[in-house]
Amino acid sequence: MAPPSPFHVEQWMDDHETTAKYNLAETCCASISIDELLALSEDKKATISSILDSSALQTYGEIPGSTPLRENLSRLYSSKAGSPLPKDNILITPGAIAANHLIFYALLSPGDHVICHYPSYQQLYSVPSSLGAKVDLWYSDPNNAWLPDFSKLEAMVTPETKMIILNNPQNPTGAILPRPLLEQIVELAEKHNIPLLSDEVYRPLFHGISPLDKNFPPSILSLGYRNTIATGSMSKAYSLAGIRIGWLASRSPELVAEIASARHYTTISVSKLDQAVASFALSPDTIHALLGRNIALAKTNLELLDRWITKHDEYCSYVKPVAGTTAFVKFERDGKAVDAKALCEALQAKTGVMWLPGDVGFGEEWKGCVRVGYVNRTEVVKEGLEEARKFMRREFDDVALSE
Repeated sequence: MAPPSPFHVEQWMDDHETTAKYNLAETCCASISIDELLALSEDKKATISSILDSSALQTYGEIPGSTPLRENLSRLYSSKAGSPLPKDNILITPGAIAANHLIFYALLSPGDHVICHYPSYQQLYSVPSSLGAKVDLWYSDPNNAWLPDFSKLEAMVTPETKMIILNNPQNPTGAILPRPLLEQIVELAEKHNIPLLSDEVYRPLFHGISPLDKNFPPSILSLGYRNTIATGSMSKAYSLAGIRIGWLASRSPELVAEIASARHYTTISVSKLDQAVASFALSPDTIHALLGRNIALAKTNLELLDRWITKHDEYCSYVKPVAGTTAFVKFERDGKAVDAKALCEALQAKTGVMWLPGDVGFGEEWKGCVRVGYVNRTEVVKEGLEEARKFMRREFDDVALSE
């Protein structure tokens, strides 16, 4: 395994978020405390002591993950599916980033061919490449609501294709792969017996599309193909990044067993205390209020961002997100893309507002693009956008254009 390329998104976050006054690069829904979680829950008898049993011995616990947590996840994946997903088809990991890494480590070998939906979280293509796989990028089209062309995916498949990787909802655009397209992708993968991985960390934060809409995307596990894997996390839609809980789930017990075997080398087990908090958050008494809070927050804050972009449409444009927590905004002046890195650095230096340059975090072809995270607390978003408004009036003309 060769060292992966520098992880540009995470490096930018590490370098800038501790000094940001208004973090509008954050991709998690506004973080929540356990006290706030308890207040949201319909279980009014619950206490911190009942969630975190202080008398319990802190052993490794159940190696695949706690039964209560995996049962709650099983319920989520089974509710809209034709058949229930057994809890034993779920593995708990330290965040979805670990789940994705394990899947690549267990299932890919040098010389394998991988196709990755793009733009996307860099891990999804850089780690397969570091393992010796040949990675082709399946581009989304910003001129077509960020939809990729299915015919191009068909043309990419070869006898050596060993995995297709999706990011749905998509980071950084907030776009979705709609159900009809997902069904085409599943049919193609099944025809060629290609494992299909869907990173679904922003699921189920859908705020611009109704579950009744024919395009509403189900989890990849709900579409009838056995060799599908979904990854998820408590960080994004559930506001609990600090507990570092993620998971992978599959309809194939064989795939789960193969990944679990590799997991012994990296994880052994995941913190029992963290899993207890996650289980409480995903319990029927708590999950609906938690998601209701975050969907309402996303809707409110996205309207603030949308109005801001409308006011500055001489300089910026975007495809309005329908899911997740991020928007991909393009900035131009005199018909030319601005230097997104210079824009973000100047903005933070002058105002304390943090954005993330798209050509740094997602590939050099995204010149002028900036990822904006808009599901922080509303007062942070409102004040940050006001500071950005002042910057646009006073400083934007001095930002260099992209070369």
